[in-house]
Amino acid sequence: MKKSTINIFRMHGWRVDRAIHNYIYFVFYEQYVRTFLASGRYLMKILGPGRINSLAFKNIFENYHAKVLTPGDARKILSLDHDMSMDAGRAKRIIPFSAANKIIFNEPDFIAVMDCPCRLSRKVHCEPVNVCMAVGRTTAEFWLDHCAQYHVRKITQAQALELLEESARLNRVITAWLKTETGGRTGVICSCCSCCCGGIEGMKLARRLPGDVKVTNMISSGYSVKVDTEACTSCGACVDVCAFDASRKADGGSPLYDWEACLGCGVCTAGCPSGARKLVRDIRKGDPLDVGRPAG
Repeated sequence: MKKSTINIFRMHGWRVDRAIHNYIYFVFYEQYVRTFLASGRYLMKILGPGRINSLAFKNIFENYHAKVLTPGDARKILSLDHDMSMDAGRAKRIIPFSAANKIIFNEPDFIAVMDCPCRLSRKVHCEPVNVCMAVGRTTAEFWLDHCAQYHVRKITQAQALELLEESARLNRVITAWLKTETGGRTGVICSCCSCCCGGIEGMKLARRLPGDVKVTNMISSGYSVKVDTEACTSCGACVDVCAFDASRKADGGSPLYDWEACLGCGVCTAGCPSGARKLVRDIRKGDPLDVGRPAG
């Protein structure tokens, strides 16, 4: 057994079932995600947006979810020069799920990147594909040992930052993914688009569920958008790039901002030609995953 596999089992401790699931999840990454998405679509088709699906989706999302990152917060993660482990109380404020909410970065300068399973699962997908990053030795080394079929490669922090900048130019949403079966911790950073990302598709499926049950798998960066209505030229650029349908055109052509739907990714603010939009810290959206921010 490879050392990286042993480390996965050590990470999970007595939960051998989760370690095995961890192994299967990444070794068969594309097939796993493809099956997972198909199951969600099937559940919604057969059972519809009722109470049973609400409970099913809620249970799944408690164990598998993502934190949206601003480009600035993502840069801090990819530039970490020391190990980091947030206390459980602070981590829970940032990632308010009952499971998979550990914020741990061990050897954060050990980074691997491989093909995105969401993009691979689509008949027609966005480019580039090689964008999923594992930050930290435990997961990254496992990828390097077991995921050659997904064109895995070790990269430097400088190269990771270059990938991040390219994603920003392409209007991608930067996300940190957590899953109980992969240790319940941060470490997988991806750049997502609404046309390929299975997580965004799952979030939109969940929006069809009854309104009295709050179900989501993607949570806000901790920021929202402030719109300068006088500077806005109603060009519609924000509408074109928003992955969460938080910017829509009104009947008169002016963009409408939906605070509830906005997850604070910053894509619309970066792409606003008139500078009419900016990200602002919003305590109603929870705490940001800002590794440079003091506790408290």
